[in-house]
Amino acid sequence: MNATDKTAPRGVKRSLLAAAAMSLALLGVGASTVEAQQGKTFRWGAAREIASLDPYSFGETFTLSVLNHVYEGLVRYTGDLKIEPALAESWETVSPTVWRFKLRQGVTFHNGAPFTADDVVASLVRVTHETSPLKGNLPAYKSARKIDDHTVEIEVNGPYPLLLNDLTNIYILDKEWMEANGASLPTDSGKGIKGFATDNANGTGPFVVESRRADARTVFVVNPKWWDKPQHNIARVEFLPISSAATRVAALLSGEIDFTNVAPLQDLQRLSASPEVKVLQTNELRTVIFAFNLKDKLFESDVTDKNPLNDIRVREAMYRAIDIDGVQRRAMRGLSRNTGALVAPAIPGYTPEQDARLPFDLDGAKKLLTDAGYPNGFSFNFNCQSDGLVNEEEFCQAVASMWSRAGLRPNLSLGPRSTQTPKRVRGEFDVISFGWANEPMIDAYSILIQVMRSKSGSGGVFNWGNWGRPAIDTLIDKAGVELDNAKRIPMMAEALMIAKREHLFIPMHNQPMAWAMRSTVAATVQASDNKPRLWLTRMR
Repeated sequence: MNATDKTAPRGVKRSLLAAAAMSLALLGVGASTVEAQQGKTFRWGAAREIASLDPYSFGETFTLSVLNHVYEGLVRYTGDLKIEPALAESWETVSPTVWRFKLRQGVTFHNGAPFTADDVVASLVRVTHETSPLKGNLPAYKSARKIDDHTVEIEVNGPYPLLLNDLTNIYILDKEWMEANGASLPTDSGKGIKGFATDNANGTGPFVVESRRADARTVFVVNPKWWDKPQHNIARVEFLPISSAATRVAALLSGEIDFTNVAPLQDLQRLSASPEVKVLQTNELRTVIFAFNLKDKLFESDVTDKNPLNDIRVREAMYRAIDIDGVQRRAMRGLSRNTGALVAPAIPGYTPEQDARLPFDLDGAKKLLTDAGYPNGFSFNFNCQSDGLVNEEEFCQAVASMWSRAGLRPNLSLGPRSTQTPKRVRGEFDVISFGWANEPMIDAYSILIQVMRSKSGSGGVFNWGNWGRPAIDTLIDKAGVELDNAKRIPMMAEALMIAKREHLFIPMHNQPMAWAMRSTVAATVQASDNKPRLWLTRMR
């Protein structure tokens, strides 16, 4: 976990006054209360462990949000999801396909090495390598070159409007550190491929990894040489994965932890009733769906000669068999937002037309199955996670029961992400629960290029179930090089409508987001991307 010592100049600083003001207003703390209190420990009780310390090991929002306290990108989102400079001070387009970034001078990595253009180029080569699980986060990337020590040019493969959005989650690593430790190639937690960067870190961010015991505790300490002017007063962060909801609640109520970013929905009233606990609640950008395996044959079924899921009547039957109001009421405690769309309303590409759901119709579902040649249903593997989406185990169990009432025989496979994700990557499933927040793009192009696009280059990285369609691919490719939003957004909307009409997925809900914190937390920012920003958090 420790980097080798090197000398480097002190980092320069820049303020975040606007974001800090919002964080203070959020919890009702006036600016006059912001004094320099040092030595505070922030104990974070998370619902699960991060995938790795390697920020390129898996394109998963939660892991990236935690690692953003250690690593940084050229740009970043503020607490109100506006793009601002980070390791790059400024940028400009020098041609329709070339962006020039002026890098911040005086920044050092945690091991003391100076941050330069060489680190940016090496990081971009690493993250876009053919084996990188995160290459889909830079779908238009072509190349990068160093102009001088603090200037980099990035070339994209055509006019592309979302490069800055993409770069918010592309964190920069130290080239020399990677080379010295054999870490120039990315790891892949989904495939079990590990390396030095899996358990070691060296970023430029506000906190340094002090120690790590996977599945137990990761400790971060403040980086005193961070280039930015911190709004926080946290000296130490203890990140504690606590998968048991009951244990997490008990730890919060007893004061063993200060904060959880996954407050169990069934315990919100109990938490709110405690004078020492505050609950922040909203819906996040993530849309929860069920995705089908649309390959030639099912992975695990009593139908072995073909794949019933390739029949649109079967997919429609499974959609109509779901009582979404019942799922919302029982599994989601009435706090989710039912949806017929594959992206949230705040995501460019969404239209109200997409939000119309097929009605719950059990008799209609049975008739469709009979018409498709399956009057007695069929068995299939139903892959869900026990520590992934909010109340995932409960809503998967509820839907499995509903499908059973329609005559189907789902074999519900529940397990932690560490075991379920590799199965998904290998295509060892028939139906999966799936959540997509369209981050870091905050644009429908995210789910289109990474999930729905047929596998090709950086497209379709998460297309595990053969969801690509020529008509959808064509619209995605056109939208990816269209700079005029008035033309680009309708292309994305039409692609989403094709997927909707063909029932390639079953949309379920926009996921509720509930944070809970003790009175020891004076101020923080809760944005709809569900990413804690501890550099904007203050302790009492």
